[in-house]
Amino acid sequence: MSETASYLRYFPYEEPYDHQRDAMGRIHDALADERDVLFEGACGTGKTLASLVPALEYAETENKTVVISTNVHQQTRQFIEEARAITRNEQIRTVVFKGKGSMCHIDVGYEECQALRDTTRELADKEEDLAELEARQEELLDAARDGNDQASEARSAVMDELETVEESVETLRDEGNICERYHANLTEDTDEFYAWLTGDVRTPEEVYDYAERAGFCGYELLKKGMEGVDLVICNYHHLLDPMIREQFFRWLGRDPEDVITVFDEAHNIEEAARDHATRQLAEPTLDSALTELEDVDDYRVDAAERVISAYLTGLTESYDAALSLGEKQSVGDEWHDLEIDNEAGRDDVTLGFLEAYEGPGFRQDLEAALNLGSTLDRRYQEQYKDGETTTRKECRVLQAAGFIDEWVDSTDETTYPVVSVRRDDAGLYGRAELFACLPRSVTEPLFESVHAAVLMSATLRPFDVLGDVLGVGGVAQRATDSSSGRSPRDSSDDEDGPVTMAYGEQFPESRRRTYAVDTPALFASARDDPEVQETITETLEDVIQFTPGNTLVFFPSYGEAERYYDRVATDGRPYLDRAGVSAQELKQEFTSDDDGVLFTSLWGTLAEGVSYDDDQARSVVVVGVPYPHLDDRMAAVERAYATAFDDDDAGWEYAVEVPTIRKTRQALGRVVRSPDDFGVRVLLDERYTQSKTRELGQYSVFGSFPKEERTEHIDIASQKLKYAMLNFYADMDAWDGPPPQP
Repeated sequence: MSETASYLRYFPYEEPYDHQRDAMGRIHDALADERDVLFEGACGTGKTLASLVPALEYAETENKTVVISTNVHQQTRQFIEEARAITRNEQIRTVVFKGKGSMCHIDVGYEECQALRDTTRELADKEEDLAELEARQEELLDAARDGNDQASEARSAVMDELETVEESVETLRDEGNICERYHANLTEDTDEFYAWLTGDVRTPEEVYDYAERAGFCGYELLKKGMEGVDLVICNYHHLLDPMIREQFFRWLGRDPEDVITVFDEAHNIEEAARDHATRQLAEPTLDSALTELEDVDDYRVDAAERVISAYLTGLTESYDAALSLGEKQSVGDEWHDLEIDNEAGRDDVTLGFLEAYEGPGFRQDLEAALNLGSTLDRRYQEQYKDGETTTRKECRVLQAAGFIDEWVDSTDETTYPVVSVRRDDAGLYGRAELFACLPRSVTEPLFESVHAAVLMSATLRPFDVLGDVLGVGGVAQRATDSSSGRSPRDSSDDEDGPVTMAYGEQFPESRRRTYAVDTPALFASARDDPEVQETITETLEDVIQFTPGNTLVFFPSYGEAERYYDRVATDGRPYLDRAGVSAQELKQEFTSDDDGVLFTSLWGTLAEGVSYDDDQARSVVVVGVPYPHLDDRMAAVERAYATAFDDDDAGWEYAVEVPTIRKTRQALGRVVRSPDDFGVRVLLDERYTQSKTRELGQYSVFGSFPKEERTEHIDIASQKLKYAMLNFYADMDAWDGPPPQP
């Protein structure tokens, strides 16, 4: 690759790493070919710049916009720093976009905001018309004074129109709902703000503070300021939600094919997309919809009442039947899922709905309910705009009818019907949910519409699974992993598939150890075995004792974390991650310690996207193979994948095993975060060992790790682990005083 590649002008530091230079060239070529990129790089790879640098250069030459997105706050901060560094070398216009919820100065909901914008813009337009008419009548008055009879007649007509517009302005001012901050955006000079905005990379907090002082609406200023910029930093939400994405691209002033998307922590896209595709409707919304209909005089009311009442009956009867008396009494304030599958083929809610419905035809009534809901929603919008109401009323009829329509049509494997219950001060109530099993229904249309996408993470492999699950770049092909630190080969000669690249650990292997400990397999059935618990406890105590600093311990669940928090004896301070405790505050307390032990779940918020630099965490342990709770939802996802890919094995692999190993690899990556850092990673379960692969057969997960990572796994007996750790940390000169004695 040429030392003078044109995109290197966007590289803000002295020289890229060799692997970084290689990745930049491959990504630039992929963008030119309109191919998606799957980019795995371990900590220290420099993935962000390797993706941004060629994307920005290609976007400039081809008139595109780059959008980089993450769902991790820490990564957003990193993007901002990298963009600022680039701006010091090469001026780029960057906007860091954040949703209305955190940017609104007057704290109103989306529907209210929309109505306020409409009324305020109407007022501003009328005021502009008024100013033009006033100027025109002044001109005509001067002409009439000079003896121009035609001007006098024309002025009379203008004055009539001016009077009408004045009345409209007064009415809107006195009776309409107006946002004064948005009005200032429309009527005052904002040039100074936009010069400030594009002069550097401004955080949303900085934009909010500027707008707060100046009397503007910062959110609307940001929306307008995105058009024509070079780079936008945002959350997954703005790309994965189809309706928001359409608006988002419109604010950019770009068609989808003129957008290059870069996703960081892309192993999280699957779950985020599933969340965006899932639909929910709680029982109180159905009650509110029926109450709303009581005050409506419309021929469609009876039809709406029939379908909504019948669905409410189906919902309540389904959870009444599914809950035993003891279960009803034990339901708390957390949602509790219930089994509503039925041998008849449809779920209990649908069957109850059909049995309770009485009318000419539920589809006919449902269409009438949807039409009525749309009419009411428009009416509420106009009432708020005109100042007849002080808040923008939500149309519960439209929400209920829309959800019921989706529910009765959900007959394939892509969604799974769920009923949940919870209790509050008013008592027990239910919620219906269409759980989205296949995220590609959200992601594939996105990847097909944009110019190209770069998906990057430290844990993307296996690439073919990711490509299948998300629908990236057509049909994904199995990738050939690269050796650590060396340039990877393309996964396939198929030019229609995604370009794949994987770069392993970039820091010296001599400064890390990864031990696979031959402790009993922590199957769910073995977790309550006293002997197994004693073995795990003793091994954890050894890891903690022979770690010169803080120790991170990840478990399959918060319940298991609490179990060993209570069992493990340590001279250092133990920290327990639990519900109701701020994970960020807990992390700060833990990292400020020098001999702490953090007990948490691998599926919590502290296992990825969080840096524990240098002595903030010296050893990390993953206890067991932390498969997610295999509930009805997970079973539905397994079935959906098996059906979608016509392969029974794909269900377990795609839904359970691959996400679990990615999570495990993320957890191991919490330590050894720089070239000078060092640490020990411990996999505490015989299923991780190479020596037990044949014996354990399908239960072994050793082969699920990338090849170059497997070569670093050192099988070890639990009794010998403390000696191995003692020797490693002694070689690192990690002990302030004499090391502990075995």
